[in-house]
Amino acid sequence: MRRTDPEGHGPVRYGPSALPDDGLPVLPELSAALAAAAGRSRARDRPIGGGTALLDAAGGYWRRRGLPTRPEHVAAGPGAPSLLLALTAALGGDVLVPRPCAAWWAPYARLLGRPAFPVATPAECGGVPDPYALLETVRRVRAEGGDPRLLVLSVADDPTGTVAPPEVLHETVEAAAGEGLHLVSDETWRDTWHTPHETMLLSPAEMLPERVTVVTDLAGAFLPSGWPAAIARFPVGTTGDALHARVLDILTALDARIAEPVAAAAAYALDEPEPVTARLTATVRLHARVARALHAAVVAAGALALPPQAGRHLYADLGPLRPALAARGVGDAQELEDFLGALLGMPTPGGHRFGDDLGALRVRLSTTELLGDTEEERTECLLSPTPLELPHLQRALISLRSVFDDLRDDAQRWEPPR
Repeated sequence: MRRTDPEGHGPVRYGPSALPDDGLPVLPELSAALAAAAGRSRARDRPIGGGTALLDAAGGYWRRRGLPTRPEHVAAGPGAPSLLLALTAALGGDVLVPRPCAAWWAPYARLLGRPAFPVATPAECGGVPDPYALLETVRRVRAEGGDPRLLVLSVADDPTGTVAPPEVLHETVEAAAGEGLHLVSDETWRDTWHTPHETMLLSPAEMLPERVTVVTDLAGAFLPSGWPAAIARFPVGTTGDALHARVLDILTALDARIAEPVAAAAAYALDEPEPVTARLTATVRLHARVARALHAAVVAAGALALPPQAGRHLYADLGPLRPALAARGVGDAQELEDFLGALLGMPTPGGHRFGDDLGALRVRLSTTELLGDTEEERTECLLSPTPLELPHLQRALISLRSVFDDLRDDAQRWEPPR
């Protein structure tokens, strides 16, 4: 029996966590906001869809990013997965997702008995379908009797860590609009952009405001992953109002409330006071530096990877090292996940977790896992002006380079003579 058998490696129960943590200590001001609300336990303090303070803070957050938003166009839930589940149920029809995509997107469609059709991404980025591939997929699905209604995409992408160029995004949004699709834009990672001052990050909601719902999980940039909270911004107008009401109905049926202490911390974070913005800036800078070093090590070994531009992960294609991996009994993404995870001592989810081909030798590598084993080491990384020079981070990078360099050397020995 192959190790890809779902009994031991199922795509959901055994897959990667929906949103990897940044690995850093909780900001003291966030802890204080959480603790101050810890005594609130009555149901009326935990309204479905979020209380006034959280909805107002969410509106301000989006307005500062160029998306005019009123509280009645916002809903909050205990994590982006609950919001995506409600949106998928409310919109009906079949779902389209880029390939690869975040590991948690497709399971919600399957849970509701909906097909999730993958669409190839352009060469320069992930997260956004290639517009021509999107049109062809919609045509094929309809020809086979399907009913595609929802496209989920992400400008700042997990798993690839890339940011879609505005021109690519515009073409995809135009194609989706022409086919009458509703878009859910997962913007969880937009505030973890490594170089926000070099170019512009656009939301599909700026291009197609009447047909785009924006979802942001606060674990991407603002809250620890163990404090589940997410916000959704709905389109203005009759269609958006109806969708908002239906989503609230579904969240009510699920009793999907944000715990009041977490909601208080979320509202504090979304107001973006100085302690929050300073920590976010430092965290993004740290993960960007580690991501660049990780990318350099992977590419130097002969693997392929787009330069990471957001988040705290890198998506690597080890196809060029296939001969060396085959000699070690690694022939697919699940076997690669097991092999690299054991060698590196860290989670290395294979590309099949993200809807990629099982036979492709692709993995997502996390920068968080390189920051140290203790809270003290990770805090030192955050505070150091030169974190890559810290001994424990240097050791982690040297160990990773050694693994990849050994694979490169073995692959070269397996190459046929010219």
